[in-house]
Amino acid sequence: MAKFNDKITRRVQQFIETQKMFFVATAPKEGRINLSPKGMDSFRIISEKKIQWLSVTGSGNETAAHLLNDNRITLMFCAFEGPPNIVRIYGTAKEIKPTHNEWAKLITQFPKIPGARQIFDITIISVQSSCGMSIPYYEYTGERTQLNDWAKEQGKEKIENYWKERNQTSIDGLPTQILD
Repeated sequence: MAKFNDKITRRVQQFIETQKMFFVATAPKEGRINLSPKGMDSFRIISEKKIQWLSVTGSGNETAAHLLNDNRITLMFCAFEGPPNIVRIYGTAKEIKPTHNEWAKLITQFPKIPGARQIFDITIISVQSSCGMSIPYYEYTGERTQLNDWAKEQGKEKIENYWKERNQTSIDGLPTQILD
């Protein structure tokens, strides 16, 4: 049976810190729901009520567009090894871009990742833990390097051009304000 809490407990924190992958879901008031897997060393627990996730350049920028329209966000962590467990974090989020005053301080929490595009600052509303007994086992064998290799090769100017060409609107045509 699912258990709810209004914060990240020590047990949940220990579980999250061992996960190599998580999922992020957002939705505008009208339009498609976006659900994306995330990896790399891009997630931080700031406090029992605050988390942050470093987003890197990708094929779209749905999360930013959706949060401008409706700031709800859900993150999910699954145990693919060890005891079964699923944790969902429900909250509200705001985007912090490299041009924002807070960026210089916040980015120091993360490793230097090429193509870093924004940090999502998430205030936790509730945390749900459930069994996860139907989740299959998967073995972690390492990180993929293709995205970082691509971003490194592009350099800052080409990455910003990519944002201009491909990251300014969601698939439903909502603005992301990536360049504002």
